[in-house]
Parts: sequence; C-alpha cells; structure tokens
Amino acid sequence: MAKAQRILIVGGGIAGLAAAIALRRRGFAPELVEQSASWRALGAGIALQPNAMQVLRTLDVGADIEKAGAPLRRFNYSSQGGDLLCEIDLVGLWSRMGSGGVGIDRGKLQKALVQAADGARCRLGVGLTSLRQRKSFVSVGFSDGTTADYELVIGADGIGSTVRALAVSDAKPRYCGQMAWRSLAPLRAEFEDEVQFWLGDGCFFATYSVGGGRTYGSGYIAEASPRREPIEGRLARLRKRFASFPCPVRTFLEALERDDQIHCSAVEELHLPEWRSGRVLLIGDAAHASSPMMGQGGCMAIEDAAVLAELLESSDSVDAALDAYARRRRPRVDWVQAQSDALGRGALLPAAVRDAVLRQQGAQQFEARYAPLLSTP
Repeated sequence: MAKAQRILIVGGGIAGLAAAIALRRRGFAPELVEQSASWRALGAGIALQPNAMQVLRTLDVGADIEKAGAPLRRFNYSSQGGDLLCEIDLVGLWSRMGSGGVGIDRGKLQKALVQAADGARCRLGVGLTSLRQRKSFVSVGFSDGTTADYELVIGADGIGSTVRALAVSDAKPRYCGQMAWRSLAPLRAEFEDEVQFWLGDGCFFATYSVGGGRTYGSGYIAEASPRREPIEGRLARLRKRFASFPCPVRTFLEALERDDQIHCSAVEELHLPEWRSGRVLLIGDAAHASSPMMGQGGCMAIEDAAVLAELLESSDSVDAALDAYARRRRPRVDWVQAQSDALGRGALLPAAVRDAVLRQQGAQQFEARYAPLLSTP
C-alpha cells in the first residue's frame, strides 16, 4: 500500500464523493473540502450506465441508487416527426455487467453518495487559495485561513477546477456548439425504462425516467457561441423551440410550471495532455470533461475514483500509483471523449443524412461505441 496518510479531495460532487468512498473502502482516511456551504447537487437528472453501476455496487452504494432511481433497459432514436429510427436493447448490450443502467435525480444520487461517505472528514464552505508543491507533499492554503500539508491532493472540483488552475494547467474548456436546457418534470414517463431521443434540425430532445413519478428532459440547441440565458421567460422559449416535436416532448414541457425549473448551460469539453503535476491529480470533469452525448461524464468520474483507490492500495508508492493511473485511464477516457465528439457532430447533421444512417446502422454503431466499456475500467 502506498504511504498516504494525508489525502485531500477537493470537490464534493460525484467524483469527489466517489473518491472518498473508494479510498475509505481501501483503508485510507481522506479529507474532503467543498466550497459550497451545503451539499448541493448541480443539474437535474443523470443516467448512470452499467459500467458505473458495477463500480458503485462494489462500493456498497449501488443498491441504494437502484432503489432511488429507475432502470433503463432500452434506448430509442426517433425523428422530429416521431418515426422510430433505431432501437437498442441496453440489457442485452450490457449483459455481462449484470444489470442495465439507472436514471436518477442528481439530488438523490448525491444524498446516497454522502451517506456512503459517512465517516470521511468533510468540510463544507471551504475552498482553496493556494497549492505549493514540495518534494513529497503539497502545502495547501484554505479560504478559512488554515493551511495543511498532504501527500496527495485530488482535484475533483469540476470543469471550472480551482485545483487545475493552481497546479496543473491554465487550459480552458472548449465550447461544443450547443446549449443544453435541462429539467425535471413531475410526470411519469410513458415508457419508464426507455431513454428516448428525438432528433430535429439543429436541435434534439431526450427524456428518461428518474423514478418517483418524475422524468428528466434535456433539449440541446445548436448555437454559434455560448450565451447566458436569463431565467425569466426560459420555459416559454423552450416550449416555442420544440413546439413542432412529437407529443411526448410537448407533454413533458407542458408539465413544467416555472422558468427556474430549467437549467441552462453551454456544452463544453476539456482535453489535457497531463492530468497530474507532482502530487496533485485531477479526476472527473476537472481532468477530462466531455460532451454528454455518450452519457459517460459521471460514469468516468466514478471509474476514476475506484481505479485510483485500487492503485494506491496495490502500489508501493504514491508516485507509482499515479503513474499507473494515467496509463490505465487515458485510453478509455480518450475513447469516450472522441466518441462523444463524433456523436455530437452526427446529431446535428442534416436530418435526411443523419436519419438514413441511423435507420441502416444506428444499433450497430451504438453497440460498437460502447463495446470498449464492457471491460473492467
């Protein structure tokens, strides 16, 4: 086991909490800091695919997540007019993983992860002000005026990572050409175990159940440049943009009641040549944010956490573990990012071209895209 008595995790989202759980399961005692003053889940819903659920089951939190969410067994692509383009059997595709994926409210996911991380030292309302590398440790300054030394600092603080800016890279996320409009509606999905995509010209809409009689919906709209969407009038603008889509989309939007139920953000990605500087390592979106087209952002973060904990336990030193981590994770993450890019471009092709390809090859392409993720991370 690597000698790492003092490990700091920065960020209390999916990546940070998964890292805290995984490290504690391997015999480490990490400390976690989160700059928000309370546990607060950003966004609306998330699909945890079987590669992530397999990891979560090993961390003894999978059953709680399955209970709180809804199973996802099929995936459908349809045209803007409602014609089915292709259908994928997710259970068959992921059969070796033991189960399908789960759609879940992000708030419920965070609650399950926080409960599973119980016992880890967590400080809320605390951010970072400085990181100073030493030979075998990192000196950290915190926003509450305290300082401490750590043998390893894990930056799990998302796409706008402070840890990345202070210690690893000044690279900025790249805009992917789409704005995302995400929301949860108090609506029971017509087919509760399906992920449904409706593809239009320059836009598309996706829905799936997150359990508890609620449905997650996300509209993606091509925009030349990112822009701030005022809260006032969001719902009316979203309904207008997708007014020509099939009844399930319109029904979802009619179930929403307020502008503030809709979260708007630019779709961004981040490619870094290195995820590490000395004893500072980035994981999750802080290291390799990608567009959501493969639905693997949170899944990759969960895998990152588990692999890092495993390697710290099995390696003779922290440095050896971090070297092995990069070798093991890079090919898988690069694949997901490349496939997400390709999917994002393909979804916005002229409808006649895109729909013809999906009718002829959609299911086969889908299975080939996810095949590398069937192996152990």
